[in-house]
Amino acid sequence: MRRVTAKFVPRLLTAELKDDCVSVFTELRERAQNNLNFVSSVITGDECWVYRYDLDTNQMSSKLNTASSRPKKAWQMKSNVKTMLIAFFVIDRLVHHKYVPRGRMVNKDFYTTVLQHLRDAVCRHHPEKWHFGNWILHHGNAPAHRAVTTNGFLVKHNILSLPHPLYSPDLALCDFFLFLQLKKTMKGRRFDCVGEIEANMTRQLRAITKSDYQRCFRQ
Repeated sequence: MRRVTAKFVPRLLTAELKDDCVSVFTELRERAQNNLNFVSSVITGDECWVYRYDLDTNQMSSKLNTASSRPKKAWQMKSNVKTMLIAFFVIDRLVHHKYVPRGRMVNKDFYTTVLQHLRDAVCRHHPEKWHFGNWILHHGNAPAHRAVTTNGFLVKHNILSLPHPLYSPDLALCDFFLFLQLKKTMKGRRFDCVGEIEANMTRQLRAITKSDYQRCFRQ
């Protein structure tokens, strides 16, 4: 016998949450099996913070070392200068992205405005989805996403949305693909101002290829 430490997991689900996950996963699988165009009709999105300076990962700072001692790394903190990115994408491209102005909060009113801009972007860049109305919104369970005002906007404009069970990071494509890939290129770099952060982030967004998005949706 040997003593081992516990492993952190995102959340220990209750029986009720597990049942909810199973029902949502079953519904999504059936919809994907019965409709070959289901996955390509999904527009997924979320928001995340991007920092002026973010720590590099342990893997990024690792080095080949023949000595018995581990290399040393100074303890640093994330910068308090940051900007928030909101992004939406489909199976083959970015649809819409926006940076939240400094001092603003992503509340129900602001998020409704973002959704309006998303509708305009779908109309301009995806006329087939706009004409037939065959696109489905997928976002997380943030308060602004679940607000009555937000749901009222979706109902008013006949925008269907996918259910997203609580504490299900494996369904959050932004978290395990888009934001993760963007932040890898930004970690360990220092930027002079918020404008420079946003300019670099925009370049990284445009550098993501069609095959990258497709691989994300397959996973």
